Amino acid sequence: MNASKVLAAAALSLLAAAGAHAETYDGVHTVNSTLSRAEVASQAVAAARAGNEYGEAASAGAQRFNSTADRSVVQAEAVAKAHDPLASLDRRAFFRDEVPQAYKKPSVSFTRQAGL
Repeated sequence: MNASKVLAAAALSLLAAAGAHAETYDGVHTVNSTLSRAEVASQAVAAARAGNEYGEAASAGAQRFNSTADRSVVQAEAVAKAHDPLASLDRRAFFRDEVPQAYKKPSVSFTRQAGL
């Protein structure tokens, strides 16, 4: 006998030894609840508002926090950073981790009008 026949015979013998167990159908179970519909509805609303208690913090959405920074100071820093032309330059992107002098020069714009 080759190996596949031996394995098939072993599987059949295990199935015969264990016997075939079928599940039984008990029908639809009746619910014996002591709570009213209004109580269940209020519990459902509370559970929905509580969120996923077992979820990760990353998928929990925006988290509330108390900031100690002044709003006007943060806004002024954001405006200064937005107007800084070198803010987006990463020195690690350049040779020897230095921003070339050409990028550090003040930007002076000379525009010419086309002569007609």
